[in-house]
Order: sequence, then structure tokens, then C-alpha cells
Amino acid sequence: MKTVKDKFLLVGADFAGYPLKEAVCEHLRKKGWKITDVGVVAGSDPDKDTDLMFHRIGLRIGSLIAEGEFERALAFCGTGMGIHIAASKCPHVHAGVVESVPAALRAITGNGVNVLAMGAFYVAPQMGCDIADAYLGASLGSGYEWWHNFYEFHKLAIDELEAFNYEEYKANGFKVKHLGDYPLKLETKPEPKREVVVKPVVKKPGDSEVKVIR
Repeated sequence: MKTVKDKFLLVGADFAGYPLKEAVCEHLRKKGWKITDVGVVAGSDPDKDTDLMFHRIGLRIGSLIAEGEFERALAFCGTGMGIHIAASKCPHVHAGVVESVPAALRAITGNGVNVLAMGAFYVAPQMGCDIADAYLGASLGSGYEWWHNFYEFHKLAIDELEAFNYEEYKANGFKVKHLGDYPLKLETKPEPKREVVVKPVVKKPGDSEVKVIR
């Protein structure tokens, strides 16, 4: 598998997502990322290559994740919605659409998203670059070590979704088969402890005293 740790990344865009994809890929290549592009590239012709419709590219991206060839992917279309829906039709794909850095961080740290989609109609190029940096620089649970059971709770959700079978779910009265349970409650991140160091004042000969009148 081509991993994020080794700076391998899969990308794909339709014609609407192409400009944003190009800006983000240029940014990432400067940082040493090795990118495989399975969508629209310079010179693509929508009249000649109908395989470049958003959902067909989404399926192409999803299949490479499903087959274990890539660990993560970035997908781009006009809204990010259609291409991520298509990718999600493939097994083992956990896709999400984001338009901000906080959402990108939570997509990976809380949901283990392996296909992150953006919409060129709504995400500016610089924001797209910031989103990519945040997403690729984090992993499940990272930054939330202070939150009791945060990793375990979200990993359980991913594992149950991986194991999900609709027919079994239906036969079980539409109840999810639990693979475990971890309690989780909302917590506030504790403030870091700050140590105040007071340096003694040393009077030098000839220093005048200053009286403070209250």
C-alpha cells in the first residue's frame, strides 16, 4: 500500500474540480508529495472522454482505496458531494466532504476518512491547500489524547461500519451488531499549566527608591 507516511497520495477531479485540484497538487508537490492523478488532467477533453464524469472518477478513486493500493485520497468536483458519494460505493471507503480546516481535522481524527472531497465552487485555492495540509498531517485520534476514550470510541465506529452487512442488519431487526462499547462524554480540553517565574530584583548602589502612593 502507498501510504501517507511515505508521502504517497491519490487524487482525482472532474472538470469542475480541476482548478482546485491543480492548486492543491502544486502546493503538495512542493512539499515532496508523490501524487497519482486518476481524473481530469491538462488536455483532457470532456467530449471525447466521458469516463471523466464526476461519479466515474469517484468510483475510480474508491476502487484504488478498496483494493488497498493507496491509504488516502483527495477528490474534487464542483461541490465535493457527487464525487464522494460515488467513492463511498466502494468497500472500505470512508469518504467525507469538507470546506474548512477544523472540519478536515475532525474528518480524519474522529472519523478516519480515507477519501476527503472538496468542492471548487465553494473552497478557495489557499483554503484547499490548508485543508490538505491539515488532513494529511493528522491521523485517527491525534490531538485528542486528552479526551478519555476518544480514539477507542471512534475506532469502534469505523470497525462496525467495516463489518456492516445490510442483510444481516435487516435480519437482526435493524439493530447493529455491537463489536464492543466505549463510554464517551463531552469533555473540555484542559488549559495547559503555566509556570510563572518571578526573578528577584537586585538593587544596585545609587539606585533611587520609588514610592508608590495608593
